Amino acid sequence: MKNGLVLVAMSGGVDSSVAAALLKDSGREVVGVTMRVWDETPGEKSCCSLEDTEDARRVADRIGIPHYTLNVKGEFKAKVVDYFVEEYLRGRTPNPCVLCNQELKFDHLFTKGAQIGASHVATGHYARIGEFMGRPALLKGVDADKDQSYFMFSIDPSRLGDVLFPLGEYTKESARNLAEKYGLNVAQKEESQEICFVPDNDYGKLVQSEAGFRLVEGDIVTSTGEVVGRHKGYPYYTIGQRRGLGISHSKPLYVTKIDPVLNRITVGYPDDLLGSGLVAGGVRWLIPENEALELEVTAKIRHSREEAAVTIKPCGPGELEVRFAKPVSAIAPGQAVVFYHGDVVAAGGWIERRLD
Repeated sequence: MKNGLVLVAMSGGVDSSVAAALLKDSGREVVGVTMRVWDETPGEKSCCSLEDTEDARRVADRIGIPHYTLNVKGEFKAKVVDYFVEEYLRGRTPNPCVLCNQELKFDHLFTKGAQIGASHVATGHYARIGEFMGRPALLKGVDADKDQSYFMFSIDPSRLGDVLFPLGEYTKESARNLAEKYGLNVAQKEESQEICFVPDNDYGKLVQSEAGFRLVEGDIVTSTGEVVGRHKGYPYYTIGQRRGLGISHSKPLYVTKIDPVLNRITVGYPDDLLGSGLVAGGVRWLIPENEALELEVTAKIRHSREEAAVTIKPCGPGELEVRFAKPVSAIAPGQAVVFYHGDVVAAGGWIERRLD
């Protein structure tokens, strides 16, 4: 690692805590920063709470680094929460974690870091920075089960040489072992699987609250227009969803289309979810576009999904036409699609529509 002051984003969880400890242990000068992004609601559970902030402060005290709290609630609301709500109201499925990484965890922290003379920004994500074609490159983490490179594609490629991912070479189990070794109070802290600003994982309730109006029920129909049920408000649903539909049918039905204009959900069978490709917009290239287009690439359309072989070609400004070698299921507009060449993240963008 290069010398220079490092600003570490500390959420109060085990991963960012161990990342800070590893950097301090390596001899780096480290400053920990926790970003306050959202107000807690009494009686509701979410991460990024006051307790998490206190955990981060205790870890910083333990390893002997300064710790600061940044109030970024206004920026977070405008750039992440409002986007999240607007996407659901458009009948899309947003991915706020990618946007948060772009707008706050990196862009914002680099700005703050520059004010105190920090040369690098570090996080506890399971990803790596390496080299490809003679340039810094974003790589998958070595722990395939924890790899978070999917969420990192929106990093400014010119900043890759200034980003540190200390956990990129570790597994989750080894990270917890290191937390025990360093005597950190968060070593066995439970991991949150929820979006930090969605209390109790209730997306519809948050959308309703932030939008300022009540979501209304509507029809659930088949592709032929047959009404088979009622939904409780279309933002509660996503493409490919099967559970929670409240439909009694001889075969399992899945959400295949969300129509916010007609306030209608369409359902169908697994084959109705298949698509041969998609159009991606807002594409960010981590490898120069002309070089990336010459490479064999795979794509992930959700963090939890397997990679699939694809061919890609530009189809408009900042857009790509993506064709899969085999049809894939549940292509959801609003989700991120990320392209890989082996372990290297080549590019990423946002799913605009499915190609049948």
